[in-house]
Amino acid sequence: MDNRINTIAGWTLAGLAAALGLTVVSGMIFEGGRPEKMGYPIEGVEGEGAGGAAAVPFATLLASADPAKGAEVFKKCAACHTVNQGGANGIGPNLWGVVGKPHGHLAGFAYSDALKSVPGNWDFDALDAWLTSPRKYAPGTKMTFAGLGNAEDRANVVAYLNAQGSNLPLPAAPAPDAPTEAETNVAEGAPTADIANAATPASGAPSVDPAAAEQAAEKGD
Repeated sequence: MDNRINTIAGWTLAGLAAALGLTVVSGMIFEGGRPEKMGYPIEGVEGEGAGGAAAVPFATLLASADPAKGAEVFKKCAACHTVNQGGANGIGPNLWGVVGKPHGHLAGFAYSDALKSVPGNWDFDALDAWLTSPRKYAPGTKMTFAGLGNAEDRANVVAYLNAQGSNLPLPAAPAPDAPTEAETNVAEGAPTADIANAATPASGAPSVDPAAAEQAAEKGD
């Protein structure tokens, strides 16, 4: 009987020792730590540090846009759109002269109700917003194109489309922010405000307290 108890106790201790050893070894192998990149990317959400710089106004980008580069980017759109005068509609409408026209202007093309319900015309800012994300610009649109994330690409495409039958004057680029008065003074070397005499003398100073002035005179003697 004692031998059986001893045997059971021995196997129990051995099992506990083995379990403890496995725990230590697994902890050494699978050591936890912070991953280099947290989580999963989500479409439309900017990562840390993104968006810190102010966006360049679209009119500024248009001023230096290159229609020839826009023609290259437009090749991504050519599977659904034609852009030549009198061109046939495809999956999307023909885009000749589209800049400045109302949404859903082309007769005979079945625009989605989502797009036709958007007020206004295809002006430069509207085209920029549409090319950024058609689904955000007109929720429910039939257009499946995800959009162009590069603002310069969008400006080049819009400049190219404008050259195809519209030829509207480009919007004026906004002037750079005017410098503040303080910045102007520094730039022009203007003297700063005189603050040397702005401090108020403390109570008990000779200039304020006559008794203090007498004591100072006695010490001087």
